[in-house]
Amino acid sequence: MTSQPDKAPKKDKPKKQTPEQRQELMRYNRMMYGPTAREVKPVAKKVNYGSAYLSHPKFQSLMAAFRKGTAFKFEVSDKGKTYAIATDGTDISFNGRTIFYSRPMNRYEDHLLLDRVSLTQYQTTEALIHLAFAVLRSFPELAGHQLAYMQHEFYYGAEPLEAGIPTGGPNLLLGSYRHSKVQERARS
Repeated sequence: MTSQPDKAPKKDKPKKQTPEQRQELMRYNRMMYGPTAREVKPVAKKVNYGSAYLSHPKFQSLMAAFRKGTAFKFEVSDKGKTYAIATDGTDISFNGRTIFYSRPMNRYEDHLLLDRVSLTQYQTTEALIHLAFAVLRSFPELAGHQLAYMQHEFYYGAEPLEAGIPTGGPNLLLGSYRHSKVQERARS
């Protein structure tokens, strides 16, 4: 009586997925159907770059001096560091590096150019990001500019700003603006 009666045959259990098989299936599902609800990244909050500068009296004085061709300087602090923003009438510099500068086009208008190397050097500094967009927004003539800032990097159009340096050089023409260096006289 020590022998046991015959047991019922065991059911075959389905084999579990290996981690490699699971990764392959997830890759296929993402390719075919996109990410699941838990995998979707939250939408980035829209930041209104330059709005803090536009209404500030020191920035308005800087832009008035830039348009008139005179000098002006002020300082801003960002994360414990102090940066000097200045103009001598032909360029706007940030911490001693020229960011924007103008070249004469005709008697009433100048071209506004951007120094890509200087801008990409400070592209993680929030004070410069806001300054760059505030300068562009302060010129109504440059309303259609293509400068954008995403994921801690400046873009011009669809490509990163620093990608155009080897082919186009460090200078980027943004457009022309009307200056107030020449006093207009009424014709008699």
